[in-house]
Amino acid sequence: MNPESLDTEWVERFPGLSRLEPKTKTLLVQRSTVVIMPEKTVIFGPGKSPENMLFLLSGTVRVQQVSETGHEIVLYRINAGESCVLTTACLLAYDDYSAEGIAESEVQAAAVPRQVFDDLVAQSPSFRNFVFAAFSKRITDLFLVIDEVAFQRMDVRLAHKLIELSKGNHQISTTHQKLSVELGTAREVISRQLQEFQRRGWVAQSRGTVKILDRTKLESLADRD
Repeated sequence: MNPESLDTEWVERFPGLSRLEPKTKTLLVQRSTVVIMPEKTVIFGPGKSPENMLFLLSGTVRVQQVSETGHEIVLYRINAGESCVLTTACLLAYDDYSAEGIAESEVQAAAVPRQVFDDLVAQSPSFRNFVFAAFSKRITDLFLVIDEVAFQRMDVRLAHKLIELSKGNHQISTTHQKLSVELGTAREVISRQLQEFQRRGWVAQSRGTVKILDRTKLESLADRD
C-alpha cells in the first residue's frame, strides 16, 4: 500500500459518514491515511487480521471464498462509497479473515486504524449506526447468494450473471473459469450451459469473450424464480 496525500474531503463521499458530528469527522480525517493499491493486489486473505477499516474511494474489490480444494465463489464486491462487511466483522470479533479480497482495478481507499474504529464504535452512536447499517445490508446480500447457490437453477443464475456483467453492452470480456468463480460451480458446468445458450442462438463465444445475441431471451430466463 502506497500512502498518498490525505484527501480531507473523503468522509463526505460516504452519506452515513457525512452526517457524523464535526468532532468525529475531524478525528477520522486526522487519523486516516489514503492508500493506493494496484490492480490484482491481494488486500486481505485467510488467517490475517485486519489492521485498518478500509473505506473505498475508487475502484472495485472482489471478495471471494476459496475452499481447501481450491474451489472458489465470489461473495460480493466492494465499490466506491462502500466499506467491507468482512473487515467490519473481523474488527468487531477480533478475528482473522476467512476469505480474500482482490483489487479488480487500481483501488484508492481511506484506511482507519483499528484503535480509532474501536473507539468510535464505542463512543459515537452515529458512527456505530453507520457501521451496523452497512453490515446488515451486506449480510442480507450474502443470504441472497446462499439462496442462489442452494436453490436456483444454474441456467437462470448464469443468464442473470451475463446480463449483470454486460452492463448494457453486447460483449463481455470473461472466461468460463471466471464465470465458474462468480457462480461457485465447476468450469465444466459453465461450459455446458454456455454451449446450450449458443445452440439456442442466445450467445456467441470466442476466446475470452461472450457476445450476447438475444438479450430478451436471456433476461426472460434470468427473471425466473
